[in-house]
Amino acid sequence: MPSFRLKPEQAALLVVDIQERLCAAMDRDALDRMLARTGAAVEGARALGLPVIVTEQYPQGLGRTHSLLKLRLGEFKPLEKIEFSAATPDVLAVLGDRKQVLITGMETHICVFQTARDLADSGREPCLLADAVLSRAEEDRRVGLELCRDAGARILTVESALFDMLGRAGTPEFKKVSAAVR
Repeated sequence: MPSFRLKPEQAALLVVDIQERLCAAMDRDALDRMLARTGAAVEGARALGLPVIVTEQYPQGLGRTHSLLKLRLGEFKPLEKIEFSAATPDVLAVLGDRKQVLITGMETHICVFQTARDLADSGREPCLLADAVLSRAEEDRRVGLELCRDAGARILTVESALFDMLGRAGTPEFKKVSAAVR
């Protein structure tokens, strides 16, 4: 079996439900770190030419994408959903033939887990960015990571994923990714 390798032409970044009212329920320090790591993932994905897909779970109730993340995203159109899984027909259509899906977001044990499971079931390779996912309780986050792995997701960090796709230093993309993860 060939070893695991992320390829920019096969990858996309999926930002799952990082919304204002949901963020308000999170531990502040953990939220700040997750927002910073997700922002780095967004900037790194853009530097590498990856599509960035953003979902919002029932925005009428949970609010829109967090304002700090909006600044990092720039212009974007979130895909609204009421399903817990973000592997909706709209998201799958945007993914097209990209098989490797880097996942950030919340909550790890609900929407992120169900997304990873459904992506794996659809023949894609979910890649969970462990430093860019969050749940209200640390135990739920930990169990969510285990559920994602059991469902077939690869567990990485933002830096491990971005630098795997880079493969080498000394390029303009390397400089952008390095700046993003600082």
